[in-house]
Amino acid sequence: MTLLQTQEKEIETGDGTTRVYIISKFPAVQGREIVTQYPLTGLPKIGEYKTNEALMLKLMAYVGVPQDNGNVLELKTEALVNNHVPDFETLMRLEMAMMEYNCSFFRDGRLSASFGAIAEKALKSIMSTLMGSLRQSSQSDTPPSQS
Repeated sequence: MTLLQTQEKEIETGDGTTRVYIISKFPAVQGREIVTQYPLTGLPKIGEYKTNEALMLKLMAYVGVPQDNGNVLELKTEALVNNHVPDFETLMRLEMAMMEYNCSFFRDGRLSASFGAIAEKALKSIMSTLMGSLRQSSQSDTPPSQS
């Protein structure tokens, strides 16, 4: 496999040091699979960890580490990931760097802004529904008590 449109990226590790990784673009079909499933499979209580882990390994196959001889070692296996990524924090930062590099809507907070707009619309709808229910439940068929 050849890494496409590579870019060097420094990633901070859990202990505060930095490491250089080579990130690349996903091929179209593999990118579609990763991007459409990756965010949802990682959600607690909703996603499936094993599916997310398999997607993470597919994503990491498009990451490399520079070698002293000038070659790039692609992180195609779990063992290579574990040997060249020192901790889970670094792995998560690297995964996010890959998603940002491959998906324009992850850059510059545009995805967050889109989710914010959706959340705002949903909140308005929920509030409208709740207020209507509150009015209905507080209406009484009997006159107020005289006591």
